[in-house]
Amino acid sequence: MGIATFIGFTLLVAIIAYLSTRKTDETSSDGYFLGGRSLTGPVIAGSLLLTNLSTEQIVGMNGIAYSEGILIMAYEVLAAIAMVFTALVLLPRYLKGGIATIPQFLEKRYGKSTKTLVSLLFLGGYAISMLPTVLYSGALAINTMFDLPEAMGMGEESALWVTVWGIGVIGSIYAIFGGLKAVAVSDSINAVGLIIGGSLIPIFGLLYVGDGSLTAGMDVLTTNFPEKFDVLGGPDSSVPFWTLFTGMIIVNFYYWGTNQAIIQRALGAKNLREGQIGLSLAAFVKILGPFIVVLPGIIAYQIFNGELTNADQAYPMVVKKVLPTAFIGFFAAVLFGAILSSFNSALNSSVTLFGLDFYKEYINKEASEKQIVKAGKIFGIFLAIISMIIAPLLFGVEGGIFNYLQELNGSYSVPILAIILVGYLTKKVPGIAANIGIVFAVVTYLVTLYIVKPDISFLHVMGILFVLVVVLMFIIGKFWPRETEYVEVYTEQVDITPWKFAKPVGFVICSIVLGMYVYFS
Repeated sequence: MGIATFIGFTLLVAIIAYLSTRKTDETSSDGYFLGGRSLTGPVIAGSLLLTNLSTEQIVGMNGIAYSEGILIMAYEVLAAIAMVFTALVLLPRYLKGGIATIPQFLEKRYGKSTKTLVSLLFLGGYAISMLPTVLYSGALAINTMFDLPEAMGMGEESALWVTVWGIGVIGSIYAIFGGLKAVAVSDSINAVGLIIGGSLIPIFGLLYVGDGSLTAGMDVLTTNFPEKFDVLGGPDSSVPFWTLFTGMIIVNFYYWGTNQAIIQRALGAKNLREGQIGLSLAAFVKILGPFIVVLPGIIAYQIFNGELTNADQAYPMVVKKVLPTAFIGFFAAVLFGAILSSFNSALNSSVTLFGLDFYKEYINKEASEKQIVKAGKIFGIFLAIISMIIAPLLFGVEGGIFNYLQELNGSYSVPILAIILVGYLTKKVPGIAANIGIVFAVVTYLVTLYIVKPDISFLHVMGILFVLVVVLMFIIGKFWPRETEYVEVYTEQVDITPWKFAKPVGFVICSIVLGMYVYFS
């Protein structure tokens, strides 16, 4: 029954996505890469949430909650603030310039070499960290919920290879042959299911722990494990309190404001108003995130007496334990949609970056729109295969999959966020400053973390390095400025009249976030 429901819902989403994209011109770069710049607020919000709320987040963050408690919710509450910042500060500038990729802005601001360096960073990051972690965490969840290793008569690692490749092939078909609009439409449908299904897990979990009572279940958790409800954490925790003001800010502002796989949804907005509505809607829903991505991990600690050997299995084990059998197929289908979403979103963005920033720029400058799209698809197939090879190797990674992802991402999130902010906030910092900043940040971060190995959180390393990169760029800009000031030109691709409620809604979101954090402190 569960497997039949799983297959049925998955096919339904695929059919709806196909019917919704028949009239979009997928042979043009705008049609394929940006959904024809036709995305509305609700579609953008749904796609943003599902691209983010995938198994590397749900499985990884609940794994940390299982081990350390709700301190990981800091990532979620800061995400809402980062989305407000993007809606009010960055998106108006992105849409004014009519860009399809973040590196396109960097070329206008700093030059072709900067664009190339950042495109390489994005592609490297997607290939080594984002795509493999999505596949690994997704396969781990599906295998655990359906007992696939036992059903296939294979060991856990062997079964992981099979599931990873199954997810990878299906995700590749969505992303490579469907374009952004197919991704966004399927995301929106699955987002509703994931929010409903994801909310049911902690509810059924609390009922299970509390013998049929939600409040009794919560009392059991807070009484047995009060330390797990301290959002500040201790000095030895993976997310120390002071990282809120260093690397955690950088992680969130990079992710929601400059990460190509995320911001591409907003770049495909029908106009600025719809883009700001989409980001604001997503921020409101994100506030509920801790309920879905933190509480089940603590419930798992209670149910399994803290005896799970792999913390990343906490979430799928809870789903399997507390969710009624009739719901498991539906929830697995929604979770599968979330897996596909993050995978095909990153893959679609990689295809976009390669097609527009490498193929058109360096390989075939006279390429037609159709040739650019075709070249991007071929590259996407290659990248998907690489990620499917790497993903199973992450089995049992030390510290959990979420920390692995965030730590590795620091090598490119720090320099990319720094040069974009400096690029928009100044007019005379030159391209050489951006290039030096990128190389300095990547080399220093990797050497510090993996060779020097300091006795501080990697998030603090990110914060310190971010300040150093910005200062370095300002110094270079002071002594070797651009000959002419940078002026952003309005391309008139879309209407950039802002949503009149953007600022007040942003204020409300930030106030709620602050209140939540104070309450759990």
